[in-house]
Amino acid sequence: RASPAGGPAAAMAQPEVLMTKEPAPQSVPASDLPMKLSEVALNTGAYSSSGLATAGFRTAKYLPGEWHQSNYNMYHKAFAGCKQGEHDRAEAKDLAEYTAQRAQCAQQDSTAALGHRLKNTHFWKSELQKEIEDLDAETNLLAAQKLRLERALDATEVPYAIATDNLQCRERRQPPDLVNDEVERELLKEAELIRNIQELLKRTLMQASNQMQLNRDHKEICERDWSDKVETYNIDDKCGRYNNQSTNVQFHPNSVKFEESASTPETWAKFTHDNIYRAEREKLASGNLRVLIDNILHDVSEDLRRQCDTVNEAFAKRCEELEDTKHKLEYHLKNVLREIGDQEANIAALKQAIKDKEAPMKVAQTRLYDRSFRPNVELCRDEAQLSLISEVEELTESIAALKKKLMESEQTLRNLEDTRMDLEKDIAVKKNSIFIDRQKCMAHRTRYPVALKLAGYQ
Repeated sequence: RASPAGGPAAAMAQPEVLMTKEPAPQSVPASDLPMKLSEVALNTGAYSSSGLATAGFRTAKYLPGEWHQSNYNMYHKAFAGCKQGEHDRAEAKDLAEYTAQRAQCAQQDSTAALGHRLKNTHFWKSELQKEIEDLDAETNLLAAQKLRLERALDATEVPYAIATDNLQCRERRQPPDLVNDEVERELLKEAELIRNIQELLKRTLMQASNQMQLNRDHKEICERDWSDKVETYNIDDKCGRYNNQSTNVQFHPNSVKFEESASTPETWAKFTHDNIYRAEREKLASGNLRVLIDNILHDVSEDLRRQCDTVNEAFAKRCEELEDTKHKLEYHLKNVLREIGDQEANIAALKQAIKDKEAPMKVAQTRLYDRSFRPNVELCRDEAQLSLISEVEELTESIAALKKKLMESEQTLRNLEDTRMDLEKDIAVKKNSIFIDRQKCMAHRTRYPVALKLAGYQ
């Protein structure tokens, strides 16, 4: 069927004009309608033409009643459509205003949430930055202490070389001065102390290096976290500046879904808190290690200087003993030399005395010899003969006594010579020991490092 002129769209577009210009059709009574339809169907009555005039056209036509009914239905539909349109427009307007308000509130809440998130991110970023700076400063301080340890370790090489050189020099002492005296015991104690100190410093150096590596590792962890926080802060700050008038926004439908690896606010805060806690723990350990290193270096320098003073005092005391012994030996050597001189003069006198007895002996023996030639009865044992025999015997005894004394004096002289040689050798030994202890060892010990160098400050 053909639509009425203008169609439903035209009726909906101008409903009130149609209703005002054209009166509503009169309704046909229901009782008359079957009769009129039957008459038309039988082609009888006043309007009958026996069906010839409308042959071929009836099937395509509406009846006036149908036409009026169709128009009425269209008017009613258009009126109802207008009412529904008004209602829909009102609802759409309300819905648009509601959704706009909701969208604005949601955007404000999101912006506020982003602002709150920015504050949290800025807080943790500041805490991480402070921790990074503290760790860096602590690592630098520990590096300075490590440098002190290295300097102190290098400084111990000189005392150790001095101690070993002193021990080697004192090995060249001659007997009987080659003795395990107080100086040698203190030198051995000093060498052992230096070796123990070197081992302690090496262990502390290793501990400091490990702690510095831990500080750097935790600083790197905090720096990565801080870098992520900075990037996140910039992203959230950029997101917080977006608004409805922004030109650099676009649709991202797939961005609504949650990432499987996404963290929760609790795990996010705990992650940074744990990083800071571990960094604080390492920073505290580093500070304690610095205090320990400072105490170690202080004690090491004091112990070395104390032992050095002890060894120097032992050397000074030993040199005084050697000097005193040398002076005493020189005094006895002087007496021995004087005694040797006297003994040599005594021996010369004894020899002269023995020589002086030769002439009287010759005289007495010559007299006896000549008187032995007296003839006959004149060969008498008179007083003169007895006196000469007594004289010869007395001279013989005197010469024997003088010779005995001469032998004793010569033996005493030989003993004095041996004593002199022993004294001179012992004095030479003492001079050698004094030279080794004073000129070699004590002079070398003047190069002993000072306390500041042993403490690693130089």
